[in-house]
Amino acid sequence: MKSDLEKGSPSLQSESQFELETTPTSELKDPLPDTKPKSTWQRLISGLKGGGEARGIEPVPLEERQPVTASTSLHMLLMWFSMSLATNNIIVGSMGTFVLGLSFKDAAFCAIFGNLLGVCTVGYVSTWGPISGCRTLIVGRFHMGYYPSKRRWRSDPVQSFWGQLSVLVGIVIVAGLSWVMAMFGMKIFAVYERFAWLPQLMVLCVMLGSAGPHFDFNIHTEMSQGVLNAKRITFFSLCMSIGLAWAPLAADYYVYYPPHVKRWRTFAVTVLGCGQAMAITILIGIGLGTALASSAEYRAKYGNSPGDLLMMAYDSLGGFGKFCAVINVFALLANNTPGAYSMSMNFQMLGDFFRKVPRPVFVTLSTAIYCGCAMGGRNQLYDVFKSFLPLIGYWVMMFFCIILMEDILFRRRSGYDWSSWNTPQQLPMGIAAGLAFAIGWAGAIVGMDQSYYGGPVAKLAHGADLGTWLGAGFTLVSFPPLRAVELWYIGR
Repeated sequence: MKSDLEKGSPSLQSESQFELETTPTSELKDPLPDTKPKSTWQRLISGLKGGGEARGIEPVPLEERQPVTASTSLHMLLMWFSMSLATNNIIVGSMGTFVLGLSFKDAAFCAIFGNLLGVCTVGYVSTWGPISGCRTLIVGRFHMGYYPSKRRWRSDPVQSFWGQLSVLVGIVIVAGLSWVMAMFGMKIFAVYERFAWLPQLMVLCVMLGSAGPHFDFNIHTEMSQGVLNAKRITFFSLCMSIGLAWAPLAADYYVYYPPHVKRWRTFAVTVLGCGQAMAITILIGIGLGTALASSAEYRAKYGNSPGDLLMMAYDSLGGFGKFCAVINVFALLANNTPGAYSMSMNFQMLGDFFRKVPRPVFVTLSTAIYCGCAMGGRNQLYDVFKSFLPLIGYWVMMFFCIILMEDILFRRRSGYDWSSWNTPQQLPMGIAAGLAFAIGWAGAIVGMDQSYYGGPVAKLAHGADLGTWLGAGFTLVSFPPLRAVELWYIGR
């Protein structure tokens, strides 16, 4: 049985699941105008043997989607597992015990459930890729309106680059390899992601064997109950933000799958792949944080920089430990490449002129930006993650709330005409979404607790970072009435 979304979508309503699977591709309807490569780069990359990706932000028509096979779900899961098994998550995990002073049990509880909530948003957003064939920011046009969604791309550089601030040597090598794969598009890095997880998982097992005996599962820092609860909330939100960071990109990696792929399957494999990998790395980081916090010797030797955390983990392995650290460096490639790829698409959201610029220009620009950020912030990762990672959580949660409410409350019956993706007159005006987003940011500001600013509500809550929760709450309360008024007066 078709979902309400499929019934209401003019681009899909005439095709049942059986018809989509059996109809020759020459007979499939393509509601999208003129999707053939136009620029010199697009014509060049389309002609390459083996096939690079020439397409920009234009939706992928049905005849260009991949057929569903028995291994489709496995490929989806392995892609997310590789992308999320990132060394940087270890650094974030260590903040719970080493920086915030939580016990292993408290930190692990916050990590598991905060991560689960974050990756559920990724799973939900990812389901829009097969249904629409559109990138995440294009899908956002149908929920937030053409112009608010167009402006929102400015927040995405922070998201796309947060996980790419490596403190290890090899920044330029990793950036260069990421640039090569992002240049040729998803067909290349999707294959790489199916295998990239294996060496990283193997050296993480080595890391556990080497550093595990030094984990202090009984570490405890004396603090009042109010302060303890505030730190729990802060770390819970921080771990949730790691998953939330992928939500604005999640649909990008499913646009080549056909619309009859079950939404629950897309959601499930995304949550499983993403959630398991993040949980593994964050929990390892929590354990390493207890080792640092409980040992004055380790703090003196390895406490100068977050990058030293990995050196401590391989402390007893000598040259083999250095080899494992190199594998950790190259594991960042699986995390960097999708962000650089999506960022090049986001630049094309700026307007028709930018759509004509060859995508490699934006890939190069994106790579240069995050490479510079990595070099500048390589010794201040704790400050970078604590100050900027929560900001990602603030705005992504508000974006998610608007998409969810627009779909459930206002779009469930009328559906979506994906062929109008670039026609502002057929998309929401965006006034309601823009106002709700601004109101949400007001809530986030009064509830945030960062080194550069503490909101009045956060101060009353013993310094708990409530920005994500107040931002989401203000958005959830304000958007439905504003959207109802917008529909009443404007009609779209």
